[in-house]
Amino acid sequence: MPSKRSWRFFRAGGFDQVRLDSGDDLGAIDQLDQKLWVALACPTSGLEIDPRTLALIDLDKDGRVRASELIAAVKFATANLKNPDDLLKGRSTLPLGAINDSTPEGKTLLASARQILANIGKPDATEISADDVADPAKIFAETAFNGDGVITEASGADDATRAVIREIIDCIGTVLDRSGKPGVDEEKVTAFFAEIDAHADWYAKADADAVRVLPLGFEKTAAAAAAVDAIRAKVDDYFGRCRLAGFDPRAVPILNRKEEEYVDIAAGTLSLSAEEVADFPLAHVAAGRPLPLGPTVNPAHEQALKALGDAAVTPFLGRRTELTDSEWRALTERLAPFTAWRAEKQGARVEKLGAARVREIRASGVKEALAALIAKDRSLEAEATSIESVERLVRYHRDLYLLCTNFVNFKDFYDGEGDPATFQNGTLYLDRRACRLCMRVEDPAKHATMAGLAGAYLAYLDCTRKASNEKMQIVAVFTAGDTGNLMAGRNGVFYDRQGKDWDATITKIIESPISLRQAFWSPYRKFARMIEEQVAKRAAAAETESHGHLNAAATTTVNADKAKPLEAKKIDVGSVAALGVAVGAIGTFITAVLGYGTGLLKLGLFPTILAVIGVMVLISLPSVILAYIKLRKRNLGPILDANGWAVNADAKINVPFGRTLTSVAKLPPGSRRDSTDRYADKGLPWKRLVFLFLVLYLGWRWYRGGLDRYLPEQVQSRTVLGEYAPDPEGDPPAEAAPAAAPAPGAAPAAAPAKK
Repeated sequence: MPSKRSWRFFRAGGFDQVRLDSGDDLGAIDQLDQKLWVALACPTSGLEIDPRTLALIDLDKDGRVRASELIAAVKFATANLKNPDDLLKGRSTLPLGAINDSTPEGKTLLASARQILANIGKPDATEISADDVADPAKIFAETAFNGDGVITEASGADDATRAVIREIIDCIGTVLDRSGKPGVDEEKVTAFFAEIDAHADWYAKADADAVRVLPLGFEKTAAAAAAVDAIRAKVDDYFGRCRLAGFDPRAVPILNRKEEEYVDIAAGTLSLSAEEVADFPLAHVAAGRPLPLGPTVNPAHEQALKALGDAAVTPFLGRRTELTDSEWRALTERLAPFTAWRAEKQGARVEKLGAARVREIRASGVKEALAALIAKDRSLEAEATSIESVERLVRYHRDLYLLCTNFVNFKDFYDGEGDPATFQNGTLYLDRRACRLCMRVEDPAKHATMAGLAGAYLAYLDCTRKASNEKMQIVAVFTAGDTGNLMAGRNGVFYDRQGKDWDATITKIIESPISLRQAFWSPYRKFARMIEEQVAKRAAAAETESHGHLNAAATTTVNADKAKPLEAKKIDVGSVAALGVAVGAIGTFITAVLGYGTGLLKLGLFPTILAVIGVMVLISLPSVILAYIKLRKRNLGPILDANGWAVNADAKINVPFGRTLTSVAKLPPGSRRDSTDRYADKGLPWKRLVFLFLVLYLGWRWYRGGLDRYLPEQVQSRTVLGEYAPDPEGDPPAEAAPAAAPAPGAAPAAAPAKK
């Protein structure tokens, strides 16, 4: 549906962009056809806007701010400010009086803002800043209840309640409160008391059959069972061996291990615990022999057998020095009910509290007290939630207009005044240039695939700060100067928007025209480079040939006494002919171009200069036209799209605008320069050569009579024959008729005078 609002637009970058000059304009952007937006999405990282602000706008948390999310943010901000024009100021603090308290939401926001200020020790403040709301832990540090459903030890009204909260944290685990303190929520409390109930019920089963299950009471019965379990396998092994020995006495030596095994052990150093014999039987095996509980047992298990005697044998059977097979079976049967009951253990996570403490907690009614505390905390949920809304309003008040002028339109980018656009991350100084269009990139190879379509000269650089070991990668767009000294490996300095300097090194270049000046001289530079390459190749070939001649000469010198006399080398007629043709061709070209009456010089000095300039223009014109077409098509869109934007317009970077993005070094106005350079290269004396050329040219013209029309008669150069002196630049005169013979006696005719 078309908007009924009358919008105003400005033209920049070759397309129309909407003006956002008031809070009403911002509040109505949902009515602006999104086809007229410059961008429809941008990333939440890599921009010169507080990432927290972008995260609050990014409602679906996908790492991108979309048009619908920006509209929602604008609607929230304009609805909760008395004067939406305040958004255009971009102030870092929000006056409490600017909050629109005429709506229920605004009243809650105002109350929450005041509560925040009170919590952080600023009860009398009239403004709230982004720093005031940046740390939720600081806001809720001194509050026992903050609406998140988590209670801490400080939430307890008495020592008994606080003690149970500590025990829940110890047994079940913790949940961090908004203040950052450890606490418990309803889930933890429910799990804790479920464990309490299960453990208490499980323990009640033992109490109901205490004679069988707990014949010695819980503590002593548990100790006896533990002692039996620790040595059960070895005792069963011992009595099994004794029964086997009674079955077949021949097996006794084998059952007691071979002597060779003792020899191997005795050869080493035995420890007090004798771990080397831990796998041997508990005692010497014999048919029907009881198990000794004294010092004659296997030293590796002596302590375990002593614990068995003290904790199990003595309480159940009385003090013994040895244990028979039947007594061992009777002992294990007495402990079987306890073992079975223990296998059914419930509420293991609270077992560490002890049966008595479990019963005490279950009977104390503290569960209901904790539920009441959690309910009290949750009752403040709306107020606490609005604290995040206060943060949202404070940050939107500061940053929202900035985002809109780099999203709905690109005013900051094309304005050229004030701060750069949010996607311009700093300035690169390299090759006597300052590039202002620099952006961070995560993957240069991936970025270059899309950004290469922009038609701009792109340089990718690695940036490092050795002091802090920080690293990042950027792409710089060169829009002025030339490409002569730009190459991979060149170093520069990058200054980010915070003023920090980074060492920058070019790693990759995507070439495109930079300027018309570069395009004009490009053919000549290519020609000069081609000549240099050919000269270098010829010089290398000549050097190789020279080395070959030297080697041959050295060989000849060494073998001079063996060598035959050298014959005189004949002249190569073909070479002479080729040289003659070359010299003739060069002479013909010079005569055609500079010859008097046939070449350019017949036009005169200044027409000749103009003709040379015209030839240069004809040579450079195709390159300039092609560069001009490409420069007019330079587009910012692909560069931003490669960084995660969704640019919705042809954001062009034409030649005049490009010169503002890359500045070339110039001396400041009013500077004085001493052009004397003691170490300058000795170049050709162009001024003297030009002066000499002019003198020779004018002398030649005078000799040919070309200057006579401008000179007095005394310094003219032409020769007069008789009464007629032909103009050297005019047509030759017609042949004169022969003079009549003089009359007899007449005086002879006078000889022609020569001037």
